Amino acid sequence: MRGYYETLSEKDGRRFAVLQARLLGYGGITYIAGVLGCSAKTIERAANELDGLPNDPASGRIRVIGGGRKKKSNPNPSLS
Repeated sequence: MRGYYETLSEKDGRRFAVLQARLLGYGGITYIAGVLGCSAKTIERAANELDGLPNDPASGRIRVIGGGRKKKSNPNPSLS
């Protein structure tokens, strides 16, 4: 687990740690902090960050709705 944690970016590592701590329940933050070698305060701060994220996955869309290749059934009349 620690090997995987060390390959993650700082932000992803914090999120991984808090998710693992939440799976363990009570005492999970202290245990995971010891296993991963990070501070318990780091995991607590990540929990606050994770709770503050929006629940709507489409809110951070990269692609625009309606973008992309158009259907072949709608040809461009200027090319005819």
